[in-house]
Amino acid sequence: MDSNDFGRVLYFVLLLAAIFGSYLVSSRENLGKTAQMAAIWGLIFVGVIAAAGLWQDIRDDIAPRQGVIGEGGRIEVPMGIDGHYHLTLDINGKPIRFIIDTGASDLVLTQRDARVAGIDPSALAYLGRAQTANGMVPIARVTLDTVGLGDVIDRQVGASVNGGEMQGSLLGMSYLGRFGRIVITGNRLILER
Repeated sequence: MDSNDFGRVLYFVLLLAAIFGSYLVSSRENLGKTAQMAAIWGLIFVGVIAAAGLWQDIRDDIAPRQGVIGEGGRIEVPMGIDGHYHLTLDINGKPIRFIIDTGASDLVLTQRDARVAGIDPSALAYLGRAQTANGMVPIARVTLDTVGLGDVIDRQVGASVNGGEMQGSLLGMSYLGRFGRIVITGNRLILER
């Protein structure tokens, strides 16, 4: 804490003391009720301070951050609250959120995400078929101009657009195979190039 921070804290404490003191003076007839209200407001104040101090830990549990990109192309992805690992990749320059799915053989876009990436799903030829948890669905092969994850940008990446209903786009093995190492440890998925 530097001198500026100390000055701000001191100012804040003095301001609270002045407000509390003026309130006590103005309501001396009902000191019992005033003390009760002061205790309630004091507990609220302490609760807000505690929540602000613990916010980093709470936020990571409620909404885990995007994968942390480290040195040498190492990416650490925290497990989401739903038990899955999620990454947001830039597909043709647009951010799209993916569920990492090692059981999926391909990078698969929903029709909505394909539109976001500049691909018109209605103009595609759905000539392929894929077996999914929802049964057999039609798929269309596409080539993505760019797929970006942090500083790593891959060009001309093959992918599929799902012709059926999907909750979210899948980051499957055709893209994950570009990494030299995939490890799951301590509720983190680690990808290394």
